[in-house]
Amino acid sequence: MKKIAIVTGANTGLGLETTKAFVKESMEVVMACRDLSKAEEAKTEILKEYPNAQLRILQLDLASLDSVRDFAKAFKAQYEQLAILVNNAGLMIPPYGTTEDGFELQFGINYLGHFLLTGLLLEQLKKSVNGARIVSLSSLAHQWGDIYFEDLQFEKKYDKQKAYGQSKLACLMFAYELDRRLKAHQLSIKSVAAHPGLSRTNLFRHLTGVMKLLTPFVYPFTQSAKSGAQPQIKAALDKSLSGGEYLGPSGFQEYSGKPKVVGSSSISKDKKKAERLWKVSEELCGYNYL
Repeated sequence: MKKIAIVTGANTGLGLETTKAFVKESMEVVMACRDLSKAEEAKTEILKEYPNAQLRILQLDLASLDSVRDFAKAFKAQYEQLAILVNNAGLMIPPYGTTEDGFELQFGINYLGHFLLTGLLLEQLKKSVNGARIVSLSSLAHQWGDIYFEDLQFEKKYDKQKAYGQSKLACLMFAYELDRRLKAHQLSIKSVAAHPGLSRTNLFRHLTGVMKLLTPFVYPFTQSAKSGAQPQIKAALDKSLSGGEYLGPSGFQEYSGKPKVVGSSSISKDKKKAERLWKVSEELCGYNYL
């Protein structure tokens, strides 16, 4: 039976490269994208390189929990099982804004939308014949801060870097906690996290001030989107992984290089904080699982 994979944000950057890697492995890929016209352009690009690629586009706007629910419903109507879910789409240090549901943009898009999506697709993941895999995309920025439970949505004072760090820390803590819960329920689904190092993607479009000025100095340490996607591709495909790992580049400061299992901050491994985050996430999304 053909493996089915979902890649969020599949039309650009890391998501596009991950989609190409899965197509190369003869998987059918559901491209979960907000902008359907850009998704069609990406599909055309992939088909030029891989004429036999099996691709399907389904709309997903992670800034709307209703859109996440609609996507899951549409997927379930067409597919009985899911082998790989890559929670890839993201937003980095934008001006302050909120999602349709009132969440700070980065926390809502990078983390909460994916938290709900994973839960809604759990039954399809359970049905995967040889065990499924969930890959959550984190970042070196997970080390920038904490989970600010007293002001999760940064309503008191917005710090875009702290907010981004929180969202990516949440993604990593979720990946670890999800794996613990999957194992506790004795499910043959593995949860693995990955980060792309410093990759040249359109995530950097919102850079301003000092960070923008530093870009030319950082550039020599960056890598292409294709190279940056390798950790999440390995996280999705490497049979030797047992679940609960975090993968990133192997080079200097994990900025670039071949993918390997890497370490993470002490906060990311705080089980009590992860349990609290899970509970709060269920409340915010209005959906409980595991």
